[in-house]
Amino acid sequence: MTGMIPQAATTRQAWAAEAHATLALGWPLILTNLAQTAMTATDVVMMGWLGPDALAAGALGANLYFATMIFGLGLTTATAPMIARELGRKGHSVRDVRRTVRQGMWLAVTIALPMWLLLWHTEQILLAMDQDPALSVQAGHYVRALQWSILPFFFFLVLRSFISALERPQWALAVGVGGVIFNAAAAWCLIFGHLGFPALGLVGAGIATTLADVLMFTALAIVVYSDRKFRRYHLFGRFWRADWSRFRELCRLGLPIGAMIALEVIVFNVATFLMGLIGTASLAAHSIAIQIASLSFMVPLGLSQAATVRVGRAYGAQDADGIRRAGWTAFTLGVGFMALTGLAMILFPRTLVGVFLDLESPANAVVVNLAVSFLAVAALFQIADGAQAVAAGMLRGLHDTRVPMIYAGLGYWGIGLLLGVILAFPARQGGIGIWTGLATGLVVVAILLVTRWLRRERLGLLAPGR
Repeated sequence: MTGMIPQAATTRQAWAAEAHATLALGWPLILTNLAQTAMTATDVVMMGWLGPDALAAGALGANLYFATMIFGLGLTTATAPMIARELGRKGHSVRDVRRTVRQGMWLAVTIALPMWLLLWHTEQILLAMDQDPALSVQAGHYVRALQWSILPFFFFLVLRSFISALERPQWALAVGVGGVIFNAAAAWCLIFGHLGFPALGLVGAGIATTLADVLMFTALAIVVYSDRKFRRYHLFGRFWRADWSRFRELCRLGLPIGAMIALEVIVFNVATFLMGLIGTASLAAHSIAIQIASLSFMVPLGLSQAATVRVGRAYGAQDADGIRRAGWTAFTLGVGFMALTGLAMILFPRTLVGVFLDLESPANAVVVNLAVSFLAVAALFQIADGAQAVAAGMLRGLHDTRVPMIYAGLGYWGIGLLLGVILAFPARQGGIGIWTGLATGLVVVAILLVTRWLRRERLGLLAPGR
């Protein structure tokens, strides 16, 4: 018996090792997500410098853009759990990984085409939604410049899923930071006409983001083509060769992921449109509060992506204990962080809002006060938001996507949006009513997803074949 390690110590070591592995994979993903969000936040800040009307028009256009783009984002990121499972099953798999990446790019092209057609008619869509005509015109011009970023962004996501599944996400981080810097410089020049460029206003913001996404995809493609560890997969070899069974599997796994993400994001976009019906000040305040909440959400989102990879690898290896450790480690980290951000929103709301608007300007007083009140509600649902994000990633690692999609439809739309509309309009609570409904929907979805994971754990349904 001498020299034997106690079981409790071994268990602690296993959990500590999992926490280290999750953080090592998660922090570059978190920072990459923050970098991508910083691109949007930079645009919002510069739109705010143009004035409240430009900020409101930009919010309308950007939300319609994201409402369409986000579904494709879910589809293409389905490559991550597929690659993770294949690597867990066979650590040196090359052909299957390459084919998954290739079909992920095929899928990106397939969905980008109808999205471009739809977004070209942004102005008409917003007018049909009874939005302000002047704001709709500005938003339409903005989106016509922005929409071309969709395909290079999807390609970038597929390559990011590939390098993340190989647990080397630092390259995506480096490229993402470069994209933020380029986007900020290009937007500054093209929005306001600095350094001899034409002052294009909102159109300049759309062009800058499109160019930044093209640059990011090109840079990451160069990395996977030249790096020794990535080069052996020959990702771009025989690009036109079809693998229809894998394409269908990607669709089967990705459609529910895309639908679930879209259900969540679009409900927030619908909330933006509803804010437009309440008034320009409410719309501008909502866009600021949602940007702040989105920035904090990038941390549990990154941990969710790490959970998908870590759970997926253990899933492919049929390691039920490894699946359990990977899931709960990411969950604890994500929820713990969101508790801290909720506290920051309660203690320092005006400081956060001041990043976007001049707090001393009388012209901004109404928007500032509304944004502060919205942040008070956002603080209350931070924990639920983190819980539902990471739990969804845990289940995706198990290739469990259909039922979570149903939960999202029930929680976000059947409960959250319905309650928000009732509180905002019949109950006359305005924007606060909409945010209360959003918070309720997030709580419901978080409870349902965590309950599903607990049920699978209790019934021994974590590893394949069980």
